Amino acid sequence: MIRLAVETPLGGLCVSHGDLTLAELPAIRLTWLAPWPGEARAMSHALQAAHGVHFPEPGETLENGSTRILWAGRAQALLAGPAPATELAHHGAVVDQTEGWAGLRLEGAGAAQVLARLCPLDLRGKAFPPGRTARSLLGHMNAQITAVDGGLELMVMRSMAGTAAAEIEEAMRSVAARG
Repeated sequence: MIRLAVETPLGGLCVSHGDLTLAELPAIRLTWLAPWPGEARAMSHALQAAHGVHFPEPGETLENGSTRILWAGRAQALLAGPAPATELAHHGAVVDQTEGWAGLRLEGAGAAQVLARLCPLDLRGKAFPPGRTARSLLGHMNAQITAVDGGLELMVMRSMAGTAAAEIEEAMRSVAARG
C-alpha cells in the first residue's frame, strides 16, 4: 500500500547566517475574514464572544491564548489558530486559507536590515514594534509581515514560499557579510 507523507511548503527549513536565523513556522489553521457591508461591528462582537479578540484595526495584531488575529487589508483579517466560530459567517465571508500560505520567522539583530533589501516598509523596532502587522511586497511577492518579540514573521502564498526563502536567505548572507 502506498503511504503518503505530508510535507510542509519548505520542508522544515531552518538556515542561519551570522546571528540571523530563518525558519519555517509550523502549519496553523488560517481563516480569512471580511465583514459584509454594515456588519463590521457585529463581526467584531462575534469574534470577541467566540475567540476573545475583536476585529483588528489597521496594522494591529491581537492574541488571546492560541488565537491570533491579524489585520490583512481594508476590512479584512486573518484568524490564526482555532476553527472559526460558525456565528462569524452570519456577518461576513469566512474562508479557510490554511493550505494556501507558508509561514517564516526571521530572527536576529539584523532582521529589519535583511528585509530592507526586499520590502519598502520601515521594519525597524521603533517604526514597527511587536504587535504590528502589514501587507506589503517582499521582492515581487505579496506578504503579510508581523513584528514579534525577537524578530519578524512572514506569510507568503504557498506557491511562492521557495522563492521567498531563497530571496530572504540571499539578503541574510549580504547582511551577515557586512558584519
